[in-house]
Amino acid sequence: MERELAAALEPILADLGQPGGVPPDLRDEPWREDPQTASAFLYASDGSGQGISIDLGLPAVTQVVALADQVQDWAVEALWSLGRATNWPPCPHHPESHPLAAVVRADRAVWACPTLGTEIGEIGTLAS
Repeated sequence: MERELAAALEPILADLGQPGGVPPDLRDEPWREDPQTASAFLYASDGSGQGISIDLGLPAVTQVVALADQVQDWAVEALWSLGRATNWPPCPHHPESHPLAAVVRADRAVWACPTLGTEIGEIGTLAS
């Protein structure tokens, strides 16, 4: 797998592996033909898959946030197919309402409440 893609995925997969998440079957199957991008596929237990990609050469924080949005979309579908709550990662302020949003704050990739704007923590530290 392309180094930048693997590095950007690492903190997101750490969060996805926490209780309430769903681990993907990550496959190094590039699907974008653009040499300025890196791509792979995430598969769910039901066999469904979704492509993920990043633009190469961007700041790492930008790559992590962009990828977190894509992985979050995949997680919602994977959790739905398992009959589980789809608001991953759940907002601690509104746990039954919505998931957190991936945003850039002070040059860091963080999860934040999309309603209040409150920063919850850096992407990759949900267990902390």
